[in-house]
Amino acid sequence: MRGLVVDYCGVLDGAEEDRRRWRKVLAATKENGLATAILSNDPGGPGAAHIRVWQEQGLVDDVILSGEVGAEKPSEEIFQIVGERLELPVNDLVLVDDSILNIRGAVEAGMIGIFYQQFDRAIVEITGVLELEGDF
Repeated sequence: MRGLVVDYCGVLDGAEEDRRRWRKVLAATKENGLATAILSNDPGGPGAAHIRVWQEQGLVDDVILSGEVGAEKPSEEIFQIVGERLELPVNDLVLVDDSILNIRGAVEAGMIGIFYQQFDRAIVEITGVLELEGDF
């Protein structure tokens, strides 16, 4: 796997402690030479500044918002767009999302999907799939 793609609403917008832990995961992912992105069905525009700040702070390489690219999860098209933006084949990407429908769509498109319900549960899968080490 060469890239980690994370949903915003329901994953990155949790409690401050979880956001702190996500920042550590994303930093470690980038330090290991992997691509990172946020993929959200957000409409985009000025109201998405709180999502774009993750890219501005250097935590992710790209922010892909459905309203700005004209496709949304769980369509295969949005996952292809993510691959193109990260310059990676879709089957080299892992999606973390709190919607099982989005996970199913990602898997059908060729990605690995990790269903997010709680940080401590998801991090076990994320670190295993991406071969990350550290205290998150």
